[in-house]
Amino acid sequence: MEQFLQYTILGLVLGGIYGIAASGLVLTCTTSGIFNFGHGSIAMLSAFIYWQIRFDWNWPAPLALIAVLGVFAPALGALLHLSIMRGLRETTEITRITVTVALTVGSLALANWIWDPTVPRRFDYFFGPTHQVNVLGSHITYHELLALTAAVVIAVGLRFFFYRTRTGVGMRAVVDDPPLLRLTGGRPERLATLSWAFGAMLAALAGILITPILGGSLDPNALTLLVIDAFAAAVFGRLRSVPLTFLGAVVLGLANNYVLAYFPSERWTWTSNFRISLPMILLFVVLLRLPQDRLRGGTITRARERFRVPTMRMALSWAVILVVGMFLLKEIMAPTVVNTMVTGMTFAIVALSLVPLTGYAGEINLAPVSFGAIGTIIAYHYGITGSGPDTRMTVWGLLLAAVVCAVVGALVALPALRLRGLYLALATMAFGVFVSTMVVADTVPRVLPLLHIKFSIFPNGTLNVPRPRLGAIDLADGGTFLMVVTILFAVLGVLMVALRRSGYGHRLVALKDSPAACATLGQNPVRLKLSVFMLSAAIAGLGGALMSSALVSVNPDRFTIFVSLGLVMTVVVAGIGHVSGALAGGLLAGVGFVALQNVFDKVGTDHSSLHGLFSFLGQFSTVLPALIGVGLSRNPTGFVNDIIETFAVFRRARAMLGAGLALQAVVYLLAYTDTISNWWFVALSFLLWGIWPRVTPLVTDRFVLAARARKVGLAVAGSGEVPLELVGVDVPFAPEHLALLDRTLGLPGTPAMRAARLGSSPSTEAGWEARHGLA
Repeated sequence: MEQFLQYTILGLVLGGIYGIAASGLVLTCTTSGIFNFGHGSIAMLSAFIYWQIRFDWNWPAPLALIAVLGVFAPALGALLHLSIMRGLRETTEITRITVTVALTVGSLALANWIWDPTVPRRFDYFFGPTHQVNVLGSHITYHELLALTAAVVIAVGLRFFFYRTRTGVGMRAVVDDPPLLRLTGGRPERLATLSWAFGAMLAALAGILITPILGGSLDPNALTLLVIDAFAAAVFGRLRSVPLTFLGAVVLGLANNYVLAYFPSERWTWTSNFRISLPMILLFVVLLRLPQDRLRGGTITRARERFRVPTMRMALSWAVILVVGMFLLKEIMAPTVVNTMVTGMTFAIVALSLVPLTGYAGEINLAPVSFGAIGTIIAYHYGITGSGPDTRMTVWGLLLAAVVCAVVGALVALPALRLRGLYLALATMAFGVFVSTMVVADTVPRVLPLLHIKFSIFPNGTLNVPRPRLGAIDLADGGTFLMVVTILFAVLGVLMVALRRSGYGHRLVALKDSPAACATLGQNPVRLKLSVFMLSAAIAGLGGALMSSALVSVNPDRFTIFVSLGLVMTVVVAGIGHVSGALAGGLLAGVGFVALQNVFDKVGTDHSSLHGLFSFLGQFSTVLPALIGVGLSRNPTGFVNDIIETFAVFRRARAMLGAGLALQAVVYLLAYTDTISNWWFVALSFLLWGIWPRVTPLVTDRFVLAARARKVGLAVAGSGEVPLELVGVDVPFAPEHLALLDRTLGLPGTPAMRAARLGSSPSTEAGWEARHGLA
């Protein structure tokens, strides 16, 4: 009985802290309509700042708390809303989620940059661990008592604040109808900013309170995940009700401690993993058991995202260009770079799984790499043949990995049959955390009950995955492997474009725009969601198995939820509605940013006088992906669309395109003959295609103007005659001037219209145009 009381009290304390964190999340979501996936990272950064001030700078605890809870956290929350969150209006759910995911990724990189992760950092209980009180025979520290009291006070205070004060009622009205709130004298932006400041303060308080209770040193990943556990409590309160949120938090805290106390850890070796995974399991269950309100995953708004659908001819052309370009690059790349590029292309295949699911159908999956982990496990256990140096993965192993992942995708998609938007994102995130903490982390041998079959999911924490052999094609060679995965991506990309242009693709887009309207028109949303989830999971599983094979040796760190979040972020930033967006996002997430950091480190090592600068740039490159993700609010369609628009200038300037390709060929030949290094090849190529599209309009417009001027017998500026810009100033307008102006500006000018403006007859103008070749 004494043990039960002890763990119950500790469960209530832990649940109270979860409730504090979840209430801050509910506060910001209620007032701004944005679910902040970066809520845990705010708690993590605040805990590190508190450690820095309190224990490294030796400030008194009250002053340190005032500095963090009264200054840093509220200022951070207000700044996030003013600079980022209010710019997310009229964007899709995936864009809003991606921006807050970028906050998580960036905060983790920033924490590892500022505080060396290899140095242990701890801070003690408030008042010390020896100051305790006796409650029914159980000992509880002053720190735990303070945490429990703070949770009760905050719960009661928030309830009173939301329903009994004008400011609280105004905050609740912000997300429902801001224009109506303005008519009644409210200020939505000010109230939303205030709520973000207060929500960040609650997250900071939870991070500071929970760290000494759980023990161990400060770890950015672990602390962020601990506060993410509060997502289950927030969803239990339907992201609106503070009392229900605290009730869910208490259930979560008690369940966590009862598992620790009563599960037989010696006989059930998976107890520790299950305890870590429990909040995500409860989150998934809560999402399944929510009443009809869970259908409110998103609102119908006119989004700013616009994705153009390429023609099949264009898709085939770019597929050929990709394969040929990769072959040419392979010929000048070093073997280590070739292997790195293989990893990047396999990442791109995993990223491609998001295009039909999220880009076309609007269904959100925050755990694509988790399906890749399942594909890896299946291919490793059931798709390997041979022994010793001849060990290879078979094509049947890869196909089995895709099929099993499709089945798992169907099971995970069960919530998707009635969920949408945010709740679906939470469901897939719960699945991803479960895979990384329960499945991939299971490294000890086990025996299957009843059948008594011995098995080990991730034996010894490392899987040595051999490279595939596809019939007569052995992918042990890096160059061959690179070309095979490039061709595979090109084929899958063309199939994705064909799917988008098919009737099935049109139905997916209709499902994304309005599921209700889609069902009203006779479509079956359930079947569409289930099928596209299975297709996406199969592609992710295949890509994951190939990725592990490219790396040869993989550990659980390759499949954490943060890897998935980073991949989703980069693909959305690139353009999740484009196959090229998956290519760019996958390459950036897989190798791009890591390669950039390695370049800075190498240059800093080679040039010791500039080591400080390039060391800073190398660390900054770890934060760069998050900065790009945060900037998504200004360009929700992605940067690939901007590149397409920039290069569209070559449609009417084929000669300039040919000249640019000729210059690129010269640079390639210089690199191929070792006249210049590969670094110079990359630099000159980027410089060429960064400048050439901007030079092209200037040159093209000059030649077009000169040609048109010659057609009508005029001279361009500098020939000694009257320049065109002085026509109407130094000389009067003539019919040829007006015809040239109409043609250049694309105006619907006709001989009759020009005749009316010049006072001549239409037949005269028509005859003049025919003589000068302008008819």
